Amino acid sequence: MAKSVRLSSAVLLLVMLAASWPLTVEAAKRKSTSKKSPAAAAGPVKPSPPAPEEELLPPGMKLAVPDIPPDLAELPLAAKGAIALDEFTGQVVYEKNADEPQFPASTTKIMTALLVIEEGSLDHEVEVTLEDSKVGESSLEIKPGDRFTRLDGLYGLMLKSANDVAHALGRDNAGSIEAFAEKMNRRARELGATHTHFANPNGLHDPQHYTSPRDLALIARAAMQQPLFRQIVGTQFHGWSIASTGPRELRNHNRLLWAFPGCCGVKTGYTYPAQQVLVSAAQWGCRECIAVIMHSNKPGIWDDSRMLLTWGLEGRTEPAAAPLQTETAVK
Repeated sequence: MAKSVRLSSAVLLLVMLAASWPLTVEAAKRKSTSKKSPAAAAGPVKPSPPAPEEELLPPGMKLAVPDIPPDLAELPLAAKGAIALDEFTGQVVYEKNADEPQFPASTTKIMTALLVIEEGSLDHEVEVTLEDSKVGESSLEIKPGDRFTRLDGLYGLMLKSANDVAHALGRDNAGSIEAFAEKMNRRARELGATHTHFANPNGLHDPQHYTSPRDLALIARAAMQQPLFRQIVGTQFHGWSIASTGPRELRNHNRLLWAFPGCCGVKTGYTYPAQQVLVSAAQWGCRECIAVIMHSNKPGIWDDSRMLLTWGLEGRTEPAAAPLQTETAVK
């Protein structure tokens, strides 16, 4: 009897080990295949302070493609102004108050990045001044004497939406912020942006700093034709390192890069006067759409953009006509 008990115990032990073996192997695989980000490989990562436009997706939230009824007469947008256009042809496929000026907030940085890229010499080092370091709100906390290349600055500009980096890039590009604003306005006119006036390279509020959904779409379309710009705004994470702050990992503020199929950019924005602003782009097959949402609310910035992108990517050119109302016979 004792021998039988010992044998049963041994069999039970073997069964338990066999059951746990797949879990042990799977855990080992996950551990061995995990990858460190570039910033983590360089050393401890300093977390970036949160910004109003940088919140992570809530647990379980999915920003999937919306189902737009085929007979919808008008998109239920929360935004005051909006437009969607075909990136390849420039054809407008939907608009709402598209020529009404609004404050662009950080979507201003699309023009800033375009001018820096067009200037070239992206390995040129920008040295931070005291004036650059004083620009606050969303920032990378650069200090006087810090140095970074124009290329690295572009990632800080477009992923972190760093106002201090925008100031440094603009000053470095034109010699002063005033001179850079003149370059911005001149380039806007060249692109046909007739309802636009820029006062700074970062989008911090200024009553004389405005654009319209149509103008912003034209500027974004020109920028997206630059391969480097397209690469940067489609990047989810990027390692950033500077002497005064050390290494950190930048996370793109644009949630649609994770949650809308085919999303390839472009830029978020927020100030209290501007409210939520988003320029987005996505590609399905041989069709690409650029959507601009201006002065929306927090859920609207994403919902509006998903609707506009879906509208354009499905090949719709205008809202369906409202159904005719038949008159009732008078009795």
